[in-house]
Amino acid sequence: MAGRAARRGVALTLGALWWWGALRLVLAPHAGVLEGAVVAGGWGLSLLPVHCVPKSRAEGAAGSDQWALSWRRRRADRVRGRGALPG
Repeated sequence: MAGRAARRGVALTLGALWWWGALRLVLAPHAGVLEGAVVAGGWGLSLLPVHCVPKSRAEGAAGSDQWALSWRRRRADRVRGRGALPG
């Protein structure tokens, strides 16, 4: 229970810091690099995939052996003239 409260506290603090940076960047005439870095950093963190699993546990993921087989088939088709790319 204490771990959950700590995570929420950290999330709330970081969210408040991000909003402070965003509002100061928009409303304050002398906002600068610090506010911009806070806002850009928070936005960049939102792009991270937080629900990742290893490829071995991912449902429907193609393994490296499947990629190699696909490349070999494509190359063989191009050599035979069946899969030539336009160009």
